[in-house]
Amino acid sequence: MAQRPIHEIRMGTTKAVIWCNAVQGGDQVRHNAVLQRLYKKDGEKDWKTSDSFGRDDLLVVARVAQKAADWIYEQSKNQTSAEAPTPAPATAAPS
Repeated sequence: MAQRPIHEIRMGTTKAVIWCNAVQGGDQVRHNAVLQRLYKKDGEKDWKTSDSFGRDDLLVVARVAQKAADWIYEQSKNQTSAEAPTPAPATAAPS
């Protein structure tokens, strides 16, 4: 079975597809993002993708990349906090 992206961010015809990959040992994950431009050729009904962007696409690419980075950061923050040991309760010092 093919692996599917874990998340997708889209603004107009620009999107970031985010993948989740297990690190060796399986207790951590790493994310990576693929930036794509969607387009249709004249007379065709199916959408195609490209990794080439024109001048007018670049600001949108930057916003989509920032949103992808923010999403990945939140996921890694949640992963780190879930893995962090719970601090022991404070005990009173003997008098």
